[in-house]
Amino acid sequence: MKLGILGGTSLAKTLGKKYIDAGLDVVFGVRHDFNTQENDWKMLNLLYNRICPFESAIIQSEIILICSENSYLKEIARALKNVDTSDKLIIDCTNAQYDKKLGTSNTLLLKRAAPEAHLFKGFNNLGIDYPNSDTIGLIKEVYYCGDDIPDKIRVKRLIELIGFNAVDAGKINNAPLLEAFYHLGKEISWNKNEASNLYFKLVSI
Repeated sequence: MKLGILGGTSLAKTLGKKYIDAGLDVVFGVRHDFNTQENDWKMLNLLYNRICPFESAIIQSEIILICSENSYLKEIARALKNVDTSDKLIIDCTNAQYDKKLGTSNTLLLKRAAPEAHLFKGFNNLGIDYPNSDTIGLIKEVYYCGDDIPDKIRVKRLIELIGFNAVDAGKINNAPLLEAFYHLGKEISWNKNEASNLYFKLVSI
């Protein structure tokens, strides 16, 4: 099984390293003008020769994690449209810009680009700057949602493989709620005038 991680973000790099350490075959898809000479990315490329354009990474991969900045999602969507995604499992790890109506979701854009894929939302609570936003390792949970029951089990196992607790948040229609959950933490941190971020933890009784 090959895992493709799209985006040149800190989250993409961090998750990629975790999955490589866990024994998975990982390829990184980046935009055409991405600087691969930055130290960590240069080392990844030298050791594993695994950095390539978006479309190439999508073609090679069975499971795809989208960890890109929002400004490059349209480019990723075009790459998805150019490829047969019917057997691909896609996990959207991004967060759209804050929308009070919860009507805008990156997941909807990706669904239109790859309508035959098995689409899930997950890892977005980490944020694309992870782990810089969680330097002392407070985040222990990853929330995910999606409709395909057999593949949902695979997503859960994928999350748990790198040490997170996987929390099922229901069907893919709940993707905007997961994004709102992320933005709520950001808003509270901003209003408290704190440099550190605020995180949520589910507590069951």
